[in-house]
Amino acid sequence: MTVQPSGRRSSASCWFVLAALAGVIHAAVTLYWALGERGLLWTMGDSFVAQFADIMWVLYPVALVKGVSAVAPLWLARRGWPLRRLTRPVCWVGSVMLVAWGGANTVLANAVLLGAVRPDGGFDRAAMIGHAWIWDPLFLVWGASLAAGLWSTRHSEGQPAE
Repeated sequence: MTVQPSGRRSSASCWFVLAALAGVIHAAVTLYWALGERGLLWTMGDSFVAQFADIMWVLYPVALVKGVSAVAPLWLARRGWPLRRLTRPVCWVGSVMLVAWGGANTVLANAVLLGAVRPDGGFDRAAMIGHAWIWDPLFLVWGASLAAGLWSTRHSEGQPAE
């Protein structure tokens, strides 16, 4: 059994909870759109809405993957990381991808909104706002929180360090 100081365990748990919350929000909105609802869909832009109008059903598996990916690290952490040599590296890869995607797109979308980057042919302002201020920062929070939780639990008594 792993014994950690309570402060370290509770801070790690908070990071995993925050990561799960960010991911579940992403998944819930995706499922909401898959069900045919339109709230906040404007933040994805007119081209997205037009492109996916007849095939919004594809958002069901996307929502499922997001949901499972959001809660799995929290579930695994609370159970002492079963299959540690497999599950933690998979979570690290997911974290890096979320931080890279969310971070790069947050910076780029804000640069476009500020006029520092001018896309050829213009841009969809509503979609850019969605990416700059909602969806990509949420990916970034999800990935960074997951990384913080993984980092804070990297050493466990009786387990090899990562």
